[in-house]
Amino acid sequence: MLITFCGVRGSTPAPGAPYVRYGGNTSCVAVAHGPGEAPVLALDAGTGVANLNDLLGGAAFAGTILLTHLHWDHCLGLPFFRGGDRDDARVTLLLPWQGDEPDGAGASTAGAAERLLARVMSPPFFPIRPAQLRGAWEFGAITPGQLKAEGFTVEAREIPHKGGRTLGYRLSDGRATVAYVTDHCPTSLGPGPDGLGAYHEAAVELARGADLLIHDAQLTATEVPAEAAWGHAAAEYAVGLAVRAGARQVALTHHKPSRTDASLDALARRFAGAPIPVLVAAEGQSVEL
Repeated sequence: MLITFCGVRGSTPAPGAPYVRYGGNTSCVAVAHGPGEAPVLALDAGTGVANLNDLLGGAAFAGTILLTHLHWDHCLGLPFFRGGDRDDARVTLLLPWQGDEPDGAGASTAGAAERLLARVMSPPFFPIRPAQLRGAWEFGAITPGQLKAEGFTVEAREIPHKGGRTLGYRLSDGRATVAYVTDHCPTSLGPGPDGLGAYHEAAVELARGADLLIHDAQLTATEVPAEAAWGHAAAEYAVGLAVRAGARQVALTHHKPSRTDASLDALARRFAGAPIPVLVAAEGQSVEL
């Protein structure tokens, strides 16, 4: 399995010289079955999904996009994903059912999903609707549980985050496992043993024994008292969760928009002696599992 970070920023893009090395695009992770193969899964579709085009080598995207939730920094890149917006593309887009569509309960339904996505992608806010993207697009609204996608087994669990249902994902191809948990507000379930939030069942089960945990690290421990209510986790929590769940390594992502390259370098140095390898994710970086 090959994991490539196409966008690692949270909330808003971060343009400018202080953000060049780690990148300023918002959330998107590409997943391929191995080196030299085209990605067949995209986790989220923030502005970083435009970088997925380069990984396709000029080919159309044939695969699945899994959205963790519908906040702007996780979906507004969709109409700018050229690999998916072309006549020969085949795209299945799955997003969390929010509980307010009568036909959305249980199995995925195209109508519920498309209506949800159209709330942020339709006139007068954007020139086209989701159904007007070129190619063969299928939309689905999903609830927590297990599904199959592009040769992967996917476990979806609900993760606490402010403003709409959010899912975390665990992907396995039978040889390697990656957990993707962003955005995540563990303090909403209590302070936990170290004041950074509860190590609750859903998060621990997604991360348990994973070869790689990709986790929200928008905050640091000192920022939690003032900012955790906005819906995010501290980098220290992400590392603690990985250790507690027996994950083999952790990638910190969803970086705060104001977190400069120098600050992220310092964050990496802080975890140099952690019990497991800690990667501060950078745009364009790949991890082979």
